[in-house]
Amino acid sequence: MSGERGTGFTQTARRGGAALGLILASCLFLSACRSGQAPPPVSTAEIVDTMITTPIPERFYGDTLATGAVDDGWLLSFGDPQVETLAGEALEHNLNLQIAARGLDAVEAVTRQSRRALEPVASLALGGASSGAINDDPTVNVAGAGLNFAWEVDVWGRIRAGQSAQLADFQAAQADFEYARQSLVAGVARAWFLVTETYQLLDYSQAIVDDFQEIYDLTENRFTEGIATESDLALARADVATAEDARAQAESAHLQALRAMELLLGRYPAGDVEAQPEFVAVPPDIPAGLPSELLERRPDIVAAERRVAAAFARVDEAKAARLPSLSLTGSLQDASGSLRDVVNPADAAWNLALGLVVPLLDQGGRELAVELATIEQETAVTQYASAALNAFNEVEGALTEERILREREALLGIAAEANREALRLARLQYDEGAIDLLTVLLIQARTQTAEMSLIRTRSARLNQRVLTHLALGGSFELPAEEN
Repeated sequence: MSGERGTGFTQTARRGGAALGLILASCLFLSACRSGQAPPPVSTAEIVDTMITTPIPERFYGDTLATGAVDDGWLLSFGDPQVETLAGEALEHNLNLQIAARGLDAVEAVTRQSRRALEPVASLALGGASSGAINDDPTVNVAGAGLNFAWEVDVWGRIRAGQSAQLADFQAAQADFEYARQSLVAGVARAWFLVTETYQLLDYSQAIVDDFQEIYDLTENRFTEGIATESDLALARADVATAEDARAQAESAHLQALRAMELLLGRYPAGDVEAQPEFVAVPPDIPAGLPSELLERRPDIVAAERRVAAAFARVDEAKAARLPSLSLTGSLQDASGSLRDVVNPADAAWNLALGLVVPLLDQGGRELAVELATIEQETAVTQYASAALNAFNEVEGALTEERILREREALLGIAAEANREALRLARLQYDEGAIDLLTVLLIQARTQTAEMSLIRTRSARLNQRVLTHLALGGSFELPAEEN
């Protein structure tokens, strides 16, 4: 009996093999007849040359090793351990970054799921039934078990193209998350410098209040002595009130800066962060030249490039969907009146089938899918070029702003020092009655403007250095031979 079953199985397998060979031969013939191939991968240079009409300056290209190595530890260049600690806290507790991380996890799960499309799908079914007549006929019990599986043979690479697209989407999501991390660190650094800026402005505002109060007291004494006029006294009193109002505004700005920092850290916005009273020094100037891998280094550019790759893969997927699909299905079934005999291999029956589905009439749906995928591909390429052009613009702007702010700080330092000296001399002249109060107040106003502009410019230089690191996609350092 077993021999007969073995012979039947061999014959059936041979017939199945012949059918499979015939189907595969048909598929190969159809494959040779399909029109069009997927466009080759587009390099950064091709995208830039094709989409950006104005030539890119040569300084953007060159030997990376000769212009500076790139790493992601740019925050260390500020030499501020406190901002490094705060950045670490933000990376661990910032709620928006946690939301982005959950989104990345979801994309990763979808990517893992897509990888299973090439694997067979199997299911196990167990069941039982009992039947009988109401007139006390014997009851019939039947138990059954079945193992079913299905597998689509990826002859044209449709499934593989879909997997490639999903993998590229995941890589783009990873790059987006890395850009979010870098942006968060940059946001913490900028918020920290703003805290110092508002602290210094608040401190200076209090000093202005004290100065105007001193002028008021002096004017009041001079008024009592009959030297100053009532108008001088009223003017001094008004300046004290105006200075106190400015101090209140500075206090509000400082508390807002503290609370903004705490939100980045994932803390309750209580305004309890202890401010650093002095700015850290601006790191050394940027080395001459720019890294040649600018486009490949920034996470947002990497994400755009990966989306281009995903779009090309989806065009392949849509084209392959126009061709016949081949699937293999099978089952192993057994049924018995005895549960014990259900798992007996000798009583099992098996079935193996091959199926070929050839698209005939779908109202142009598959052709439309190819057209839509091609449009999305062209859009992704254009978006990549736009992102590249924006990156160049940010680098150009960052380098220009670095130079201008450095020059402005030097000029404002000279102006502030000169105004301080002029105010000191004016106060002495006023004490001696050589000049009137209005002249002193005018010089005082000029001094305040110069001092506050200097504070804001120092903060702006630090902020700009952070933005420069973002524009360049990371940190930079001089080559080893020049250190």
